[in-house]
Amino acid sequence: MSKINEVAELVEKGKAKLVGPAVQEAIDEGDDPVAILNDGMISAMSIVGDKFKNGEIFVPEMLVAARAMKKGVEVLKPHLATGSTGALGKVIIATVSGDLHDIGKNLVAMMIESAGFEVLDLGVDVPAAKIIECYKENPDVKIIALSALLTTTMPALKETVEALNAADFRGNIKVMVGGAPITEAFAEEIGADGYSDDAASAASLAKKLAAA
Repeated sequence: MSKINEVAELVEKGKAKLVGPAVQEAIDEGDDPVAILNDGMISAMSIVGDKFKNGEIFVPEMLVAARAMKKGVEVLKPHLATGSTGALGKVIIATVSGDLHDIGKNLVAMMIESAGFEVLDLGVDVPAAKIIECYKENPDVKIIALSALLTTTMPALKETVEALNAADFRGNIKVMVGGAPITEAFAEEIGADGYSDDAASAASLAKKLAAA
């Protein structure tokens, strides 16, 4: 088995302790770092994402695979041309004001990062002003991803999207939303560009929005 295939298999199985050494071996044997990233780790995470969508695995397995990939990326980063781990652009992600849930948001952040984006994670309970300030500090951001996990914080999501829609930089970004109580209809109603109902489809949606 080639080293890249071995890396892919270890990521898919969530073997975090073994991924780093396997990535190092692949580098030592002369494998292309970009190929290790794309053909090894990103392709493994897309298989994990598909299995999650099909109900073959669940959130814990997905988190374990994403953590394993993270370990591999840490070893790989110094060998990659600057920016190739974030080759698809930057994404700001946050759970909206008043909402302290972070598992879903963290999983989406990991999956988006696995797909090749650089993620700026602002955490939970984030007011719209902080998101706008972060964008102004990082005007090359392409996507702002917002999460609300409670029906009581849906109004905060609506207000945050409205604040972004009123911002002078709105034409330069795409806004995607998600979370347990959020629906596609609600996303459209509040003026978001996209909605995803799970972490795997969030990564596909981010790619689609970045390319649009």
